[in-house]
Amino acid sequence: MVYRPFGHLGYDVSALGFGAMRLPDDHDEAVQVMQRAFELGVNYLDTAHGYGESEIKCGKALKGWRDRVRVSTKNPCWSDPSVDGWRKRLEESLTRLDVDYIDYYVIWHAINWQSWEEHVRPSGRILDAALKAKEQGLLKHIGYSVHDAPEKVLQIVETDVFEFMIVQYNMLDRSNEAAIARAHEQGMATVAMGPVGGGRLAGLSPELAEMVPGGVTSNPEAALRFVLSNPNISTAISGMSTIAMVEENVATASREDPMSAEERARVESALDEAQRFAQLYCTGCGYCMPCPHGVDIPGNFQLMNYHRVYGLTEHAVARYAGKPREREEGDDSAKLFAGACLECGECEPKCPQNIPIIEQLKETHATLSR
Repeated sequence: MVYRPFGHLGYDVSALGFGAMRLPDDHDEAVQVMQRAFELGVNYLDTAHGYGESEIKCGKALKGWRDRVRVSTKNPCWSDPSVDGWRKRLEESLTRLDVDYIDYYVIWHAINWQSWEEHVRPSGRILDAALKAKEQGLLKHIGYSVHDAPEKVLQIVETDVFEFMIVQYNMLDRSNEAAIARAHEQGMATVAMGPVGGGRLAGLSPELAEMVPGGVTSNPEAALRFVLSNPNISTAISGMSTIAMVEENVATASREDPMSAEERARVESALDEAQRFAQLYCTGCGYCMPCPHGVDIPGNFQLMNYHRVYGLTEHAVARYAGKPREREEGDDSAKLFAGACLECGECEPKCPQNIPIIEQLKETHATLSR
């Protein structure tokens, strides 16, 4: 296993971290999967208060490994941003994990700029509560996870308060690269979540495989190699539910040089070209919305691009099958499949690219509805 500095904290963490959101339901099986990762050198374990029984399973897996594995968990504040509620959830996580302290504590799960301004930063609120818990030895380092717009992610980095962040980063979404680079300059550690695209990059896509010099045997291999070739990434957490997944990802993360600078430049160039090709069909600007009949026009076109541009057909078909067919009475937020288009034509004049939306929705439905 390759190890990397975790920001300026003086610790080295495994290039591959274990994301514990998709663990097997059976506790014994989940423990076996995690401990196999520990045996292979993974020493960063990521879970969350809101991941069902994940913290309990992680606590069991840590038995006999606590001195060699660092654990991170997250406080979900969106339903109750009070300090008392925050402290209660911290204590519940300590109990579930059966540990005396948490190494890396995400003080707000999925923070955004508004929650930072209203609930975290003000005196006497969550940041102060976290610093107090740190003084008490209940947590070692404070950080956050974030899904906000890239410019907001950068703003939170610039507060220069946190020691690490967990942020989305993968081959299909490089929008946070500026924030990741800035965090590195400030000595913050960056944990890349979704390195294999949250399941989008499963299987093997010939289109993606051709982008990686020397070829790859799977999309996850290509995706992990790309993410880990960014020197500003401390560790990439992958949700692994089987020992086979663990062993495949560990093999990739154990490469001393996952991708040379020249290889990475070639991959970035190929990804940029693919993005330009995708934008010929839809940039995702959303000007066509809302559809009076509830059709999720940008969402349907995004799935079509996964198939047409990136060769991620299995994922696109599965996601399309899960899109609702009709909206319930009074539901104005429905995001229906392309087949729900009634060809009213209201969307097409709004499209800045003059896309023949109706015809492309028909093509999308015909292609992805199999």
